[in-house]
Amino acid sequence: MADASQAAVAVLLIGPAGAGKTTVARYWADRRRVPTAHISLDDVREWVRSGFANPQSGWNENSEAQYRLARRTCGFAARNFLANGISCILDDAVFPDRPVVGLGGWKRHVGPGLLPVVVLPGLEIVLERNAARSGNRRLSDEEVARIHGRMAGWYGSGLPIIDNSTYDVETTARMLDEVVARSIASPPTF
Repeated sequence: MADASQAAVAVLLIGPAGAGKTTVARYWADRRRVPTAHISLDDVREWVRSGFANPQSGWNENSEAQYRLARRTCGFAARNFLANGISCILDDAVFPDRPVVGLGGWKRHVGPGLLPVVVLPGLEIVLERNAARSGNRRLSDEEVARIHGRMAGWYGSGLPIIDNSTYDVETTARMLDEVVARSIASPPTF
């Protein structure tokens, strides 16, 4: 199996709010043996200060446009890091029922070497983790449940899925290394 800790890769962590994507991504990036950047879509999206279109206030064309812009910005950054020998891990809540916007968009922005990985713990876990969030990142229980239900569409997609319901961050990051190693050896098709 390829040594994922040595490879320059672009990993996209997909999952619902509260899945642990950002926490795992930061932990994983901090501990790799090769330079690795963490690029959080939410962080980039929140660069917009005046005129920030918060989807919690209602999904509309402004929030959609800001998400598209953030994805393009993240993709550009990932390409730039990769071109300079630096791995990156991105995180986003990509929906399986919107492939052109989601994975297709990420693949266009980052490139064909993108390795998508789904992090999908059980609903009770994402509800608990989301309850501990604050600000723009905390969603209503109803919204979290709706998003989690849509994410179940990743089962059967062929993408690697990590159910981190009973794993701590370190164990989840180790599982991510294993998934990335397998994906380098045999890239998923999407």
